[in-house]
Amino acid sequence: MTVETKLPYEKEYIVQFSEGRKEPEWMKSLRVQALEQAETLEMPKPDKTKIGKWNFTRFAHDYKEGNSISMTNLPVEIQDFFDKDNLPENLLIQRNQSLAFSSMNKDLKDKGVIFTDIFTAMQEHEELVKRYYMKDAVSVDEHRLTALHAALMNGGIFVYVPKNVQIEVPLQVVFWNEAPENAFFNHVLVVADENSSLTYVENYISHNEEEESVANIITEVIAHNNAKISFGAVDNFAAGTTTYINRRGIAYRDATIDWALGQMNDGNTVSENITNLIGDNSLCHAKTVTVGRGNQTQNITAKTVHWGKNAEGYILQHGVMKDSATNIFNGIGKIENGASGSNAEQTSRVLMLSEKARGDANPILLIEEDDVMAGHAASVGRVDPLQLYYLMSRGITKTEAERLVIHGFLAPVVSQLPIASVKEQLTQVIERKVY
Repeated sequence: MTVETKLPYEKEYIVQFSEGRKEPEWMKSLRVQALEQAETLEMPKPDKTKIGKWNFTRFAHDYKEGNSISMTNLPVEIQDFFDKDNLPENLLIQRNQSLAFSSMNKDLKDKGVIFTDIFTAMQEHEELVKRYYMKDAVSVDEHRLTALHAALMNGGIFVYVPKNVQIEVPLQVVFWNEAPENAFFNHVLVVADENSSLTYVENYISHNEEEESVANIITEVIAHNNAKISFGAVDNFAAGTTTYINRRGIAYRDATIDWALGQMNDGNTVSENITNLIGDNSLCHAKTVTVGRGNQTQNITAKTVHWGKNAEGYILQHGVMKDSATNIFNGIGKIENGASGSNAEQTSRVLMLSEKARGDANPILLIEEDDVMAGHAASVGRVDPLQLYYLMSRGITKTEAERLVIHGFLAPVVSQLPIASVKEQLTQVIERKVY
């Protein structure tokens, strides 16, 4: 079965869209070339998941303005993302495809930190965006979906932290789509220059339970020498959204990238989280948690590629499946020739709550160097009856016992989210999906 490739958008539309956003000439050219490439490139081929019948072409792409948002009168749909008594200093809210709210600490502005939407960044910081946009982390021509993303990008964020600047307070972004059929082609670009550090947390939310749409999201995270980036996310796309999300990291010498990702989508999802450990002594912790329900299919890949000496990559993936949901966890540790002293470790576990739920955990180690360490652990199973028996013997009901076991199972990732309100919101989403 082949995927429908004919899009309702031609070169004329792409040019008009780019000019309407007042983009620089190089971005318009990149879009047009990407559209041409999309016609011939193949679709990605996620392991053990057939995506031939998935919807990647039926969606609306209009640029829809979202009304501005006041923090004193937050819309009900996004109130759970914030602590009303302790509102974030550094916050962007993208409503549909436009920036609805923006705030940043004055001290960070004075230090040269850039925290803005992608279109403003192209106008005000063109050379910086051009230097990193789909260059080192993700290439336009990897496959059809990356090319379509480049052609149709309609929102996103740009973050740049200058050399020797440490940001103590997290940067938070909420991407909220009210238009049911409108697609997310979001591009997030986070750059930490040498000896800098930051924590970035994002939330995605949509409401299209029945209307078909697409989320095609690419994130590029660049940590220069001795920089540290902590990246947290909660994805919560509704059942009508088919999601392809590619989060890619580049870590140079002595750099660290930590991922804490909550994949809470209700529609079919392909998620790739790949970190290239380019520099010596670079480090990555990639943690993912997911809950699947209904008839959805998820294919989630975490991968670390070790290029530098003494590079360390640790993957942890935990998933809970109920109803007839299916989840494939791919954990890949690749150590290239010359990356001596490296360590690639991974653990993937799937907990199934019903007879029809399916899970698969695929540990893969690809080793091209002798002087290294590597290991993996994988398990797929149901709730341990001994754990339930122990809790129930203490007077806890079976339902509450199952709840405690599930939260304990997911806690290693949930606990890593750095913003209390986001952590609480993820916990609430887990509660809604499991019970």
